[in-house]
Amino acid sequence: MAMWRHFDIGEIDEDFARIAGLGLDVVRFFLMWEAFQPAADTLDPAALAHFDAVLASADRHRLRTMPTLFCGHMSGVNWLPAWTLDPQRPSGRFRTVTNGNQSPLGIGDFYREPLLGAQRKLARALGERARQHPTVLAWDLGNEFSNLREPDSPSDAASWSATLCATLAQASDLPVTGGIHGEDMTIDRDIRLSSICAPWAFATMHGYPVYSAFARDAGDPEVVPFLAALTHTFSHRAVLFSEFGNPGCARGAGKVGCLDEDAMAIYAGDVLKRLHARGALGAFWWCWADYVRELAATPPFDKAPHEMHFGIVRADGSEKPVARALTSFARRKLDSTKAWDALGLDENTYYRGLPVSTQSAYSEYLLTHRAGN
Repeated sequence: MAMWRHFDIGEIDEDFARIAGLGLDVVRFFLMWEAFQPAADTLDPAALAHFDAVLASADRHRLRTMPTLFCGHMSGVNWLPAWTLDPQRPSGRFRTVTNGNQSPLGIGDFYREPLLGAQRKLARALGERARQHPTVLAWDLGNEFSNLREPDSPSDAASWSATLCATLAQASDLPVTGGIHGEDMTIDRDIRLSSICAPWAFATMHGYPVYSAFARDAGDPEVVPFLAALTHTFSHRAVLFSEFGNPGCARGAGKVGCLDEDAMAIYAGDVLKRLHARGALGAFWWCWADYVRELAATPPFDKAPHEMHFGIVRADGSEKPVARALTSFARRKLDSTKAWDALGLDENTYYRGLPVSTQSAYSEYLLTHRAGN
């Protein structure tokens, strides 16, 4: 969360070297919105230069990147520039932090003007700096952006997506996707993948058994491939699963379901095997490193201590067993050649039937995908 405020390219370069050394090949990183756009009409030149440095470091280590814009929501907190806040709207389910302080306010209409115009300004500037950059796999339109604010209608969400995709395509000539997550599939948030994903090069999805009411347990390996299949069915796009993982069981980890380190490694391998067998483009583990204990009293960890323990490496830098599981899979360098099998579901009927339709669809999915088949 403080990466851009306390920027250290040496530390980032060291992390990228280790990630490449593990045989992993893509890094998703977040552009903290208030660092890059301190006012609606102002972009921070130091932050833009730091963005250039991150891309250059990734290029040195032959990594590709997925820069995630307008962040925005991260780990249970909405981190927002003060100018985006609506004085008539309370923060709601997720607290707002701006300039290091908690605010009682929520964001204005993220999907319409004037906030959309400000987003276009930042997207255009970033796109021009990274035009045809070989290290950028795709732009990511925000991390679980429906947690910032739900759109007023599916057409608002689709128009927002189309506008930003057009801006980024013109400025950078690089692909675009967006951070859809499991709750967009299990709650009707006026997100319809058939329309919001229409201008995307591929769809993405985030999902975790510990956050999925339909999961059988914290290590259920079918939750992620099921969400990927739903995403493909409704978006009519190939799917990259851009967040999966699980909190580790550690002192102070909190009450959210956790896995011990060996179970986490098994879970990672089981999910990757299923995703590949069923046609996914790839998957990103959340996240690179655990957080040091000294941050436990700061947001988001003060209210979500489990967020400290999702990493591939521990806070001291030592590798967890999941690092070996990811390396073993990555070094097989498998191609994504299998065509997706769409689920026999109609998007509109599915959303009208929520929440029952999710459990029904998952039960049916388990009947036809036993033991990783």
